[in-house]
Amino acid sequence: MAMRKTPMEKIREIIRLKELGHLSERAISRALKISRPVVKHYISEIEKFGLNYAAIAEMPDDTFLEILSGKGQSKSDRYKTLSSQFEYYCKELKRTGVTLQLLWEEYRQQHPDGYQYSQFCYHFQNWRGSEELSMHMDHKAGDKMFVDFTGKHLPVINAETGEVKYAEIFVALLGASQCTYVEATETQKKEDWIRVNQNAFHYFGGVTRAIVPDCLKSAVTKANKYEPTINPEYLDFARHYQTTILPARPHRPKDKALVEGAVRIVYAWIFARLRNQIFHCLEELNAAIRHELDNYNNKPMQKIKLSRNELFDEIEKIALKPLPKELYVIRQFKSLKAQFNYHVYLKEDDHYYSVPFRYRGKQITTIFSDRVIELFYQNRRIAFHKRVADSKNRYSTIKEHMPPSHSYISEWNPQRFINWAESIGEYVQAVIEQILALQQHPEQAYKVCMGILHLEKRYSKERLNKACQRAIYFQHYSYNAIKNILEKRLEDTQPDCFQALADHENVRGNLYYQ
Repeated sequence: MAMRKTPMEKIREIIRLKELGHLSERAISRALKISRPVVKHYISEIEKFGLNYAAIAEMPDDTFLEILSGKGQSKSDRYKTLSSQFEYYCKELKRTGVTLQLLWEEYRQQHPDGYQYSQFCYHFQNWRGSEELSMHMDHKAGDKMFVDFTGKHLPVINAETGEVKYAEIFVALLGASQCTYVEATETQKKEDWIRVNQNAFHYFGGVTRAIVPDCLKSAVTKANKYEPTINPEYLDFARHYQTTILPARPHRPKDKALVEGAVRIVYAWIFARLRNQIFHCLEELNAAIRHELDNYNNKPMQKIKLSRNELFDEIEKIALKPLPKELYVIRQFKSLKAQFNYHVYLKEDDHYYSVPFRYRGKQITTIFSDRVIELFYQNRRIAFHKRVADSKNRYSTIKEHMPPSHSYISEWNPQRFINWAESIGEYVQAVIEQILALQQHPEQAYKVCMGILHLEKRYSKERLNKACQRAIYFQHYSYNAIKNILEKRLEDTQPDCFQALADHENVRGNLYYQ
């Protein structure tokens, strides 16, 4: 676009109005009577050179024109002196607190007749103009690790069946050095997501101050521009590694531009090189990925003539925080209600775990790993259990959690269940007494008893009583057994040997519970 068509003052005015923040490009176009493509062009040009209105407001027109036209980069001795420092400036800008303004001030102290700040910025930005170097410049060493899954997958073929499964490919990179980590995993589920994040930290040998994920469900439960909700398991992982989660903002491409650029490079450098190879397991695939990844990280970059690994060793390795002594153990988080029998039910185990009886009816934060379960109320741990395997529909009860027998007056007690059962029928009463007697602590049987007694509402007292008679004969003292009899209408197909219920050692009677 010819410069004579748009006076320099109008170009400055375009940038000033844009920085006000409340005017669109179309509105600026109307205000200045300039076509919208021209407005868009100059905004893009100014942003490309890293300038703002403050930098161009007092800039001489000839300097401003030189910048916009891209002409006449001086090769004078003054320029050669400045350009010899560009690689040094590039490294220094990765250090905490270092800015172009500070580097310019130091430059002018050594060279009083050197460039003014605007020209200093112009020549440096022009030198670092490639996208590769530009991305390096915007991030401080040890500050952020950018993470995401690639959109494409790599195949893994079962050697015996020929079944093809497609592995998810995880990418992580450090902002300053762009040192990259890549790993294949089975899924994007939170367990795999947390594991590959952890593996990335250990590959780099340290921890960044923040992790920047995209808004995938394994990382962010609810995306929001201002206050996203982080997945509690991922947040727990971040606490273990003493880092923070800074999700990329929705519809803000610049927030994740770095990792998206890395994904494109992974496609070209790893996917393309592995396209003709066949892998029969993730281990084989990851070994091949690691080989290509090492080559990629050791490849010199065009502008600064250093590899990612060399730049990492020089500026970023020392800036990372140390790894914790122990690996993170993945824990799951749930909010569960303590039932009237002061136990919480964990669906994953089909098992009941006790809390102190005073917390019955409360909402309990439940945190569990593959070995233990911790129960919290208002951020205070109130119970701890080892997880129980192969013990479905059973109870883990700590004695201290039980109510004192001499002071506990509860709405629910064994006699209430027996009286309720007696009002339905003698065989129902016998079943309830037996279930209560089979448990070490009667409270553990309350849920089963309640389930059986509630069957009356659906099937009638008469049918429930007959079903309990059949259950007694086959000694099936459980909710599921009695429900199954009723659902299949087996209560009327009683064996001939059924007789009236007689006293026997398994029926303890009402007095036992008094």
